[in-house]
Amino acid sequence: MTLRARDVRVAFNGRTVLDGIDLDVASGEWVGIIGPNGAGKTTLLKALAGLVPADGSVRVDGEDISHLSGRRRAASIALVPQRPIIPAGITVLDYVLLGRTPYAGPLVGFSRTDLDAVERTLRRLDLLAFADRDLTTLSGGELRRTVIARALAQQTPVLLLDEPTAALDVGRQQEVMELVDQLRRERNVAVVGALHDLTLAGQFADRLVLLAGGRVVDEGRADTVLTPAAIRRHYGARVRIVDDGSGGIVVIPVRLPASTDADTAVG
Repeated sequence: MTLRARDVRVAFNGRTVLDGIDLDVASGEWVGIIGPNGAGKTTLLKALAGLVPADGSVRVDGEDISHLSGRRRAASIALVPQRPIIPAGITVLDYVLLGRTPYAGPLVGFSRTDLDAVERTLRRLDLLAFADRDLTTLSGGELRRTVIARALAQQTPVLLLDEPTAALDVGRQQEVMELVDQLRRERNVAVVGALHDLTLAGQFADRLVLLAGGRVVDEGRADTVLTPAAIRRHYGARVRIVDDGSGGIVVIPVRLPASTDADTAVG
């Protein structure tokens, strides 16, 4: 087991945000975290990364992350945040190279191995042509791919993704999700991803964890968790679930029928 969280609890200003979360993610497994806005998805990822004060325990390969140095923690867990902090005046190459900081020597700095790892990552995310560009000059989609590239360059056993496809068009969304899927299989990485897009979650994650009100309310395969009744209960949405023919599912919003009053008003 790569990642194990037990009874994780987080509170801000006396308000409980996460209430007793248990989570196990094996090497090579992709677990999707879903739930309505305010359910606690982002807070859970930050707690797993050790970035917010939390009760309970989070262990990677048996080691409690609260006992690890910042460098060792960064070598164990990589996070793609929803709202990354972008240093001023930094290029794409230098930003992605920051992902190699846990492995840099205190005197010699980054090695040829680090530079090669960054180059491979930039190439795989179609960012090599942007290597010398300032991050502030990138489009939203280009910036998102750069943030993902930095996390992938860390080459950690655990990868946390907070809305990794935000600001990407449908083609880039598919590219990023397929790349993460390929890399987690190649490197046996445990992936935990928070996703608003339920279709992407249902197609790529091995298992889904549904949060509501800071608690796990359901967990399992996409076809058992993503039901019209559950989505209506927790999201307030009416949907139809369709098998995509390859083992995944598609979640289709269903329009409500126009009311008689509305028809009368228009007519």
